[in-house]
Amino acid sequence: MSKFSDKSEAHLNTCEHDLKELFHHVIQIHDCTIIQGHRNEVTQNEYFRTGKSKVEYPNSKHNRFPSHGVDVSPYPVDWNNTKRFYYFAGIVKGVAASLDVKIRWGGDWDSDNDLDDQSFMDLVHFEIVE
Repeated sequence: MSKFSDKSEAHLNTCEHDLKELFHHVIQIHDCTIIQGHRNEVTQNEYFRTGKSKVEYPNSKHNRFPSHGVDVSPYPVDWNNTKRFYYFAGIVKGVAASLDVKIRWGGDWDSDNDLDDQSFMDLVHFEIVE
């Protein structure tokens, strides 16, 4: 059975309760790594400047503490195999539904299940819907 590394666990511990619970369930089904939870002002603005984010600090769900956004990749990470990210997102969405946790995924921002109408793809991003 898979488990989070100390680094992943530390990143996940910067997130709010529902995200922590969700990904502790997900790791039982599919190995994954937590890339980032909470993001500070310097990092957020750097991501905005370099195009990795569409919003400046403090407008990202990552900028809250605890974080309402988390970046998670299936493990091992293979940035060139995007099909794995779509498959993984399906698992995450299914587990979230079973836990009654409302999430949004960065591959389907409007949550309409049309994956071709996105203008910004962030396949590792999951956030709490409020």
